[in-house]
Amino acid sequence: MKSYINIIIAILIYSTLAAQSDTTIVKRNNGIAASFQDTTIKAAPTDTLLKADSVKAVKYKTITGIASFYSLSLHGTKTSTGETYKHHKFTAASNNFKLNSWVRVTNLRNQKSIIVRINDHMHKRMQKKGRVIDLSRSAAQKLDFIRDGITRVRVEEVPAGTTD
Repeated sequence: MKSYINIIIAILIYSTLAAQSDTTIVKRNNGIAASFQDTTIKAAPTDTLLKADSVKAVKYKTITGIASFYSLSLHGTKTSTGETYKHHKFTAASNNFKLNSWVRVTNLRNQKSIIVRINDHMHKRMQKKGRVIDLSRSAAQKLDFIRDGITRVRVEEVPAGTTD
Protein backbone atom coordinates (compact mmCIF):
# COMPACT_ATOMS: atom_id res chain seq x y z
CA MET A 1 0.00 0.00 0.00
CA LYS A 2 2.85 2.40 0.87
CA SER A 3 4.44 1.80 -2.57
CA TYR A 4 1.22 2.93 -4.29
CA ILE A 5 1.16 6.10 -2.18
CA ASN A 6 4.83 6.76 -3.03
CA ILE A 7 4.08 6.33 -6.73
CA ILE A 8 1.12 8.73 -6.53
CA ILE A 9 3.21 11.30 -4.65
CA ALA A 10 6.02 10.98 -7.22
CA ILE A 11 3.52 11.50 -10.07
CA LEU A 12 2.08 14.59 -8.35
CA ILE A 13 5.53 16.06 -7.78
CA TYR A 14 6.55 15.35 -11.38
CA SER A 15 3.35 16.85 -12.82
CA THR A 16 3.75 19.95 -10.61
CA LEU A 17 7.33 20.45 -11.82
CA ALA A 18 6.31 19.87 -15.41
CA ALA A 19 3.51 22.44 -15.12
CA GLN A 20 5.92 25.02 -13.67
CA SER A 21 8.63 24.56 -16.27
CA ASP A 22 8.72 26.82 -19.31
CA THR A 23 10.69 26.75 -22.48
CA THR A 24 12.75 29.89 -22.15
CA ILE A 25 14.94 31.88 -24.49
CA VAL A 26 17.90 33.43 -22.74
CA LYS A 27 19.61 36.40 -24.30
CA ARG A 28 23.05 36.47 -22.78
CA ASN A 29 25.22 39.56 -22.44
CA ASN A 30 27.26 38.42 -25.44
CA GLY A 31 24.13 38.58 -27.63
CA ILE A 32 23.89 34.82 -28.25
CA ALA A 33 20.41 33.41 -27.68
CA ALA A 34 19.93 29.90 -26.32
CA SER A 35 16.76 27.88 -25.77
CA PHE A 36 16.43 25.37 -22.92
CA GLN A 37 13.89 23.66 -20.67
CA ASP A 38 13.92 25.37 -17.26
CA THR A 39 12.67 23.19 -14.40
CA THR A 40 14.27 25.19 -11.61
CA ILE A 41 12.55 28.49 -12.51
CA LYS A 42 15.80 30.31 -11.75
CA ALA A 43 18.12 32.27 -13.96
CA ALA A 44 21.57 33.69 -13.62
CA PRO A 45 21.38 37.34 -12.52
CA THR A 46 23.25 38.57 -15.62
CA ASP A 47 20.80 37.00 -18.09
CA THR A 48 17.68 38.59 -19.54
CA LEU A 49 14.81 36.13 -19.84
CA LEU A 50 12.17 36.25 -22.54
CA LYS A 51 9.23 33.84 -22.68
CA ALA A 52 9.25 31.80 -25.88
CA ASP A 53 5.60 32.75 -26.47
CA SER A 54 6.47 36.46 -26.52
CA VAL A 55 9.15 36.12 -29.21
CA LYS A 56 7.44 35.99 -32.59
CA ALA A 57 8.81 36.53 -36.05
CA VAL A 58 6.72 39.25 -37.65
CA LYS A 59 6.68 39.76 -41.39
CA TYR A 60 5.68 43.14 -42.69
CA LYS A 61 4.31 43.57 -46.17
CA THR A 62 5.97 45.92 -48.68
CA ILE A 63 4.45 46.89 -52.02
CA THR A 64 5.35 49.32 -54.79
CA GLY A 65 2.89 51.16 -56.99
CA ILE A 66 1.09 54.41 -57.66
CA ALA A 67 -0.20 56.72 -54.92
CA SER A 68 -2.90 59.33 -55.31
CA PHE A 69 -4.69 61.53 -52.78
CA TYR A 70 -8.25 62.19 -51.70
CA SER A 71 -10.34 64.85 -53.37
CA LEU A 72 -11.15 67.89 -51.22
CA SER A 73 -14.84 67.10 -51.71
CA LEU A 74 -14.46 63.96 -49.53
CA HIS A 75 -13.55 66.00 -46.43
CA GLY A 76 -16.13 65.20 -43.72
CA THR A 77 -17.33 61.89 -45.20
CA LYS A 78 -17.28 58.59 -43.28
CA THR A 79 -14.39 56.17 -43.75
CA SER A 80 -14.50 52.35 -43.54
CA THR A 81 -13.50 52.53 -39.86
CA GLY A 82 -16.51 54.76 -39.14
CA GLU A 83 -14.51 57.88 -38.41
CA THR A 84 -14.85 61.15 -40.29
CA TYR A 85 -12.25 61.80 -42.99
CA LYS A 86 -10.24 64.94 -42.35
CA HIS A 87 -7.77 66.07 -45.02
CA HIS A 88 -5.31 67.47 -42.46
CA LYS A 89 -4.71 64.09 -40.73
CA PHE A 90 -2.08 61.59 -41.89
CA THR A 91 -4.41 58.80 -43.01
CA ALA A 92 -4.87 56.73 -46.16
CA ALA A 93 -7.05 54.25 -47.99
CA SER A 94 -5.71 50.95 -49.28
CA ASN A 95 -7.06 47.55 -50.24
CA ASN A 96 -3.63 45.97 -49.71
CA PHE A 97 -3.39 46.48 -45.94
CA LYS A 98 -5.75 45.82 -43.04
CA LEU A 99 -7.74 48.70 -41.57
CA ASN A 100 -5.96 50.50 -38.71
CA SER A 101 -2.54 49.25 -39.79
CA TRP A 102 0.35 51.72 -39.98
CA VAL A 103 2.45 52.11 -43.12
CA ARG A 104 5.48 54.09 -44.22
CA VAL A 105 4.91 55.61 -47.66
CA THR A 106 8.05 56.66 -49.54
CA ASN A 107 7.87 58.82 -52.67
CA LEU A 108 10.31 57.09 -55.02
CA ARG A 109 10.93 60.30 -57.00
CA ASN A 110 12.31 62.35 -54.09
CA GLN A 111 12.76 59.74 -51.28
CA LYS A 112 10.51 61.68 -48.87
CA SER A 113 8.55 59.42 -46.55
CA ILE A 114 5.72 59.64 -44.06
CA ILE A 115 3.89 57.28 -41.70
CA VAL A 116 0.11 57.09 -42.08
CA ARG A 117 -2.70 54.94 -40.67
CA ILE A 118 -4.95 53.00 -43.03
CA ASN A 119 -8.50 53.99 -42.09
CA ASP A 120 -10.37 53.41 -45.35
CA HIS A 121 -10.67 51.13 -48.36
CA MET A 122 -10.00 52.41 -51.87
CA HIS A 123 -12.65 52.38 -54.55
CA LYS A 124 -12.25 49.38 -56.87
CA ARG A 125 -11.75 51.69 -59.87
CA MET A 126 -8.67 53.16 -58.21
CA GLN A 127 -7.18 49.72 -57.72
CA LYS A 128 -7.84 48.85 -61.37
CA LYS A 129 -5.84 51.94 -62.33
CA GLY A 130 -2.83 50.51 -60.49
CA ARG A 131 -3.16 52.58 -57.33
CA VAL A 132 -1.90 50.94 -54.15
CA ILE A 133 -2.73 53.76 -51.73
CA ASP A 134 -4.88 56.88 -51.64
CA LEU A 135 -3.44 59.42 -49.19
CA SER A 136 -4.95 62.32 -47.30
CA ARG A 137 -4.15 65.72 -48.76
CA SER A 138 -1.74 66.57 -45.91
CA ALA A 139 0.18 63.34 -46.44
CA ALA A 140 0.42 64.03 -50.19
CA GLN A 141 1.72 67.54 -49.48
CA LYS A 142 4.36 66.13 -47.15
CA LEU A 143 5.46 63.72 -49.90
CA ASP A 144 5.47 66.64 -52.36
CA PHE A 145 3.28 65.35 -55.17
CA ILE A 146 0.19 67.57 -54.99
CA ARG A 147 1.02 69.28 -58.28
CA ASP A 148 1.56 65.97 -60.12
CA GLY A 149 -1.54 64.29 -58.66
CA ILE A 150 0.04 60.84 -58.54
CA THR A 151 3.50 59.44 -57.83
CA ARG A 152 5.30 56.14 -57.63
CA VAL A 153 5.67 54.95 -54.02
CA ARG A 154 6.89 52.13 -51.83
CA VAL A 155 4.47 51.24 -49.02
CA GLU A 156 5.86 49.31 -46.06
CA GLU A 157 3.81 48.09 -43.13
CA VAL A 158 5.34 49.20 -39.80
CA PRO A 159 4.50 48.48 -36.16
CA ALA A 160 1.94 50.79 -34.54
CA GLY A 161 3.62 53.72 -32.85
CA THR A 162 6.48 54.01 -35.34
CA THR A 163 7.37 57.68 -35.66
CA ASP A 164 9.96 57.88 -38.43
